[in-house]
Amino acid sequence: MVSVKNLKKTYGKFTAVDDISFEIQKGEIFGFLGPNGAGKTSTINMIIGLSRPTAGEITVDGIDVRKQTKKAQSIMGIVPDESNLYNEMDGFNNLCFCAALYGMRKKEREAKALELLELFKLKDAGKRPFKAYSKGMRRKLTIAAALIHSPQVLFLDEPTTGIDVESSRQIREMIVDLKKQGTTVFLTTHYIEEAERICDRIAFIANGHIVALGTVPKLMGSISHGHGIHFLTDKNAESFATELETCFKGTKVTIQPDHSLVMVAEQRIPLFPVIAFFQDRGIDVFEAKEIHPSLEDVFVKLTGIESSVLKKDAGKVGPK
Repeated sequence: MVSVKNLKKTYGKFTAVDDISFEIQKGEIFGFLGPNGAGKTSTINMIIGLSRPTAGEITVDGIDVRKQTKKAQSIMGIVPDESNLYNEMDGFNNLCFCAALYGMRKKEREAKALELLELFKLKDAGKRPFKAYSKGMRRKLTIAAALIHSPQVLFLDEPTTGIDVESSRQIREMIVDLKKQGTTVFLTTHYIEEAERICDRIAFIANGHIVALGTVPKLMGSISHGHGIHFLTDKNAESFATELETCFKGTKVTIQPDHSLVMVAEQRIPLFPVIAFFQDRGIDVFEAKEIHPSLEDVFVKLTGIESSVLKKDAGKVGPK
């Protein structure tokens, strides 16, 4: 559905996007993750025809975006990180106005507007001016406006940033439902857990380069994380952590803030000898849980950027 080949964007001497390539399949939710300044929004703007690439090729459903921009945009739904709707218009008329821009007839656009207000649980707010909407309601109506012409590809730039938990959950459910209906979704987000939960494939971008791309299981398997077990005991782990490392060569013991401990080794750790170690010293074990790497671990390992940076960026305004 979307094909990007050797895409590059420079602003003077600064390279925002540096020779990236990827493809998105029809009906796929494709996540694009990276901190502010990584090149996310620059990439989206080139794909949707708002910015001309310095080099490279972009096609959407076989349409050359550079040569046939309007035709490509006619099958796209675009949700920017800031709403582009009109404050003085109510929800219903905002949707109808957007539909008119796509050439939809009055009867068709009014029916579709009512359908979307119902779908997004905004029917009661349909006659209220957009400026009176909460942040979550504004975000949902902006997404509804992008769907008014039933696009084949939906581009979502930070759809859940700065909104309440319930609205975020509803938007994620809506994205998954769109996928089930065959819509292709391109999603940028600062929230790694969100991408892990709903995306079919994910690309990590840093400093204008794609540093990893694949399904969540593939990305998980791309790093050597070792094997770990988390133990919760009745004693402060500081009193026996060094002795535990000495008894089990090749393991590293880390004490957690709650005084529990994590044992990590390159090979899987046999559980029975460790339990025996605790029993011999009169230490009761309340919990022993194997630890698996998270998508956050993968992101930090591959990009060298702490996930906390992404979360801080979610509250900032600026190029992404």
